[in-house]
Amino acid sequence: MPGEIAVLVNPAARGGRSRGLLAPVLDRLRRTGAEVSVILGDSAEDALERACTAVAEGPDALVAFGGDGLVHLAVQAVAGTEVPLGVIPAGTGNDIATALGLPAKDALAAADTVLGGRVRTVDAVRIGEDHWFAGVLCCGFDSRVNERANRLTWPPGMAKYLVALVEELRDFTPIPFRIELDGEVVEVEAMLVAVGNTRSYGAGMKVCPGALPDDGLLDVTILGAVPKSRFLRAFPSVYRGTHVDHPAVTIRRARRVALEAPGVVAYADGERIGPVPLVCEAVPGALRVLVP
Repeated sequence: MPGEIAVLVNPAARGGRSRGLLAPVLDRLRRTGAEVSVILGDSAEDALERACTAVAEGPDALVAFGGDGLVHLAVQAVAGTEVPLGVIPAGTGNDIATALGLPAKDALAAADTVLGGRVRTVDAVRIGEDHWFAGVLCCGFDSRVNERANRLTWPPGMAKYLVALVEELRDFTPIPFRIELDGEVVEVEAMLVAVGNTRSYGAGMKVCPGALPDDGLLDVTILGAVPKSRFLRAFPSVYRGTHVDHPAVTIRRARRVALEAPGVVAYADGERIGPVPLVCEAVPGALRVLVP
């Protein structure tokens, strides 16, 4: 794809370990004669503003060099536009890239996909009026673990999420949710609710294993109230997607999902969205993505 490519960069991806991959990736993109510009904001807000400005100028692609969080930011800029999204997976989880069939462990192969791949049209999910996500939105136990982890200054890296998980499990009680699925209301006490456009989050947890990014629907996984001991025993099965066989798990599909629950904050694509209530709606074909 010789042309104009804007590369949105997160230099902190993988704790900064991805920086050494950036120069070879840029070199690979430029080797074909593409005009490559790099977007690096002073903050997430600044990076988004710069990305939106770049997209408004009509490049041949906006490429996210980072993990799911940076893809989430890039989606805010390209959703609903004709500019395709490229992804160079350089984060810890890369769940969205994996769901789209992109090379999740080979940055140069991902760069080759940007240059020679095809455009696949997939869904994105609109939250409220103007926010989007591409992967999974979660609220309940998992989002409370995220909230705790984000308040911790030690230990570093993924270890703080393990600490937060243990601390949250000690205090956690099931949450009364009100869930509206295309107009049908479900009221349930649950450990967590996940709304998936794709199947996994958190570096491979297949919380919505049947979710497809191009079917115009959202998969909603509801884990009902269970004793903590049973929750701990069942938790590892989410990495295989076999948790769906647990009697406390319900899977529903809908195009529009409204969530209400007291004291709950939602995260989408690993990024903090804010307190519920909120409404998620699948928008078919809202994203154009470069894939192999």
